[in-house]
Amino acid sequence: MTPIETLRLILRPCLDEDRELFYELSADPAVLEFFPFRRSREDADAIFAMIQDMTPEPGFDLLVMVLKHSGETIGFCGLSKLQLAPILPQDVVEIGWRISARHWNNGYATESGLALLHQAFTILEIKEILSIAVHDNRRALSAMAKIGMQPDPGCDFDHPQIPETHPHLKRHVVYRLSAAEWRAEQAGQATR
Repeated sequence: MTPIETLRLILRPCLDEDRELFYELSADPAVLEFFPFRRSREDADAIFAMIQDMTPEPGFDLLVMVLKHSGETIGFCGLSKLQLAPILPQDVVEIGWRISARHWNNGYATESGLALLHQAFTILEIKEILSIAVHDNRRALSAMAKIGMQPDPGCDFDHPQIPETHPHLKRHVVYRLSAAEWRAEQAGQATR
């Protein structure tokens, strides 16, 4: 996949050198506040190896967020196909990101999200994008709203992969954005 460039970021496919960042984000309690568990080094390495061994469909790579000015890697983002049928339609496309806590509150989730939406709707010709998050994950919900996604309360659900030992993490909210809504917003911005 060709890297995607934004004003401050380069979004590129994962390389073996990104293993350390993957582990950092898989073990950081702040980053994983809304996940039921942290990953050991062994688990994180195994998951990273599995990701690297996969051959994703075009446009569905796990992308590394790199700061243009320094070359520092700060997180991961991408599009993926959710496998939560019958709760959500089979292979519905989700947008998501995970950023190092030391880089929060700089707008990188919004910047990468907008670039991924452009890729999804113009190049991949996807009809709709979803994003899901734990119901009280304010940072994630804010990022979803900032890229133009809207809540769809009728589709909120209890995540079946969250263990019963973590009931406060089970309820997930769904945000959506269709290609038609995105295009209308883009046209509106062009006329302002």
